[in-house]
Amino acid sequence: MGTDNVSAGPKPTVNDIARVAGVSLATVDRVLNARPGVRSATIEKVNKAIAELGYVRDAAAANLARRRFFNLLFVLPDTTNEFVSNLEVQVAQQGAKLLHERVLVSETKVPPFDPQAIVKTLDRLDAEHIDGVAVFGPETPAIRDAIKRARQKGIAVVALVADLPSSDRDHFVGIDNVAAGRTAAQLMGRFVRKNGRVLVITGSRLARDHLERRKGFDAVMGESFPELKVVASVEGRDDPDLVKQMLPDVFAAYPDLVGVYSSAAGNPGLISYLKESGRQENLVVIAHELTASSRAALKSGVFDAIISQDAGHLVRSAIRLLRATTHRLPFDDTQERIRIDIYVRENLPAERPV
Repeated sequence: MGTDNVSAGPKPTVNDIARVAGVSLATVDRVLNARPGVRSATIEKVNKAIAELGYVRDAAAANLARRRFFNLLFVLPDTTNEFVSNLEVQVAQQGAKLLHERVLVSETKVPPFDPQAIVKTLDRLDAEHIDGVAVFGPETPAIRDAIKRARQKGIAVVALVADLPSSDRDHFVGIDNVAAGRTAAQLMGRFVRKNGRVLVITGSRLARDHLERRKGFDAVMGESFPELKVVASVEGRDDPDLVKQMLPDVFAAYPDLVGVYSSAAGNPGLISYLKESGRQENLVVIAHELTASSRAALKSGVFDAIISQDAGHLVRSAIRLLRATTHRLPFDDTQERIRIDIYVRENLPAERPV
């Protein structure tokens, strides 16, 4: 059946799928809802009919007919860092907006950089109550295996902010972190006006997003700015107090520091140290994520540039992709591409009320 004929007539229904595939309505229902008990050859016939007919499922109507809700869970680090707080706000806002579509969006918190806590959370999930989960955590073999088990139960999984490519996750929602690190290096190299050393503050060597940013940063610094020597990363665990506590020894060890790349959270600790010590003079600082504290640091000149990703876009994209995966719906790749935003003092967007 040609696409012209499909678009010209009424929207195809499950009855049309059953007729074209030569199967019962019950079988179509089982395939659409990814339930067991259908032979692979039959699944293939149903999917072929869906493609031929151009069928697009109305998930909200299906949920209403079944008197059920579509349940999504965000697994976020249990931390006070501002970026995670922004994600929480967006999760709550999207949850409120989607209730009328019978979509429930909730969150659970786990200790940061704790693989076993994420594993326990994923293993407790029941496909009868959770349809999809967005995971923000480090990449470890244990988490990889837990994601595989969740998907085997029929739960859709997206990796949020930090990719988990070795796992069986369905999608990644976040920026290209290697490109973000390369961008930071270009800014650093062009802003610094003298030779010296550059410090990188990271969160954890378990965090793939932090490792990828460092990889991209080192590549460009070595290729384009060899006169600037990048020293070993300081691991701040996304803890502002820990970052602030470590920095005096770091600056004492490297008195010729001319730049700092804060590739993770913990920015309030960096800002506090630089202000109190007066070290911000003649120091270029590139940081990540536009938050209340980083915005203020950019305005005051403590930071020179911020590389950011939109928390609202991250959450909306994760929800769309989880729904599309669960209901086997098409999605727009371009809509789900998270931009790398670069802010300097002159192009800061207006503050939006929470």
